[in-house]
Amino acid sequence: MVGEEMKRNRLLYLSIFSSVLVILYMFFQWKLIDIITEFLMFPVLLLVFGFFIFITVLAIISLFKNKTWKPIVIQVITILLLFIVPFNQIILDIDFKLNKSERNQVVKMVENGELRPNISHNSSLLQLPKKYEHLSIGGGEIVVEKSGDGYNILFFTYRGILDNFSGFVYTPNDQKPSKNAFDGDFKAIDKMEKNWYFVGSY
Repeated sequence: MVGEEMKRNRLLYLSIFSSVLVILYMFFQWKLIDIITEFLMFPVLLLVFGFFIFITVLAIISLFKNKTWKPIVIQVITILLLFIVPFNQIILDIDFKLNKSERNQVVKMVENGELRPNISHNSSLLQLPKKYEHLSIGGGEIVVEKSGDGYNILFFTYRGILDNFSGFVYTPNDQKPSKNAFDGDFKAIDKMEKNWYFVGSY
């Protein structure tokens, strides 16, 4: 009896752990991609969700074998959260609001000529000063394109290969970025607030 109780408790703790791991992965996946690159993210994805599926299977077996329902309830709640909660949108909203002031500072510096494109192989790329590198994922570079009397400025939130990227775009006249701006092929162009848009190219 004691052994069975210990097994049930262990499975409950493993259910909680695997669920927390999945939720944390959903919240921090873009930061992880920036740190370890998307090529190394696949093994992490397999590890996190493979472990979760394994524990879910054990929880189902335990439900029928030992009538232990708590572990499977935790797994089912986590699965429902994955379908219901817009994790990406939450992360984007938090990022936008937390870094809005500093991004506006960068915009002003670009418009005043304090910051100019400074990467030799690409006349539109600008490497941000160390203080502002965290504002653009993938090395702290932004893309600056002339637009009338001002500049359209892209801050990356994800920087993949070729035209596979997403980010926040500042437009000086609040005009919606064109579908092919920044050499992209935007499938998503969503207004965040005046002068700011989120774009996704893939």
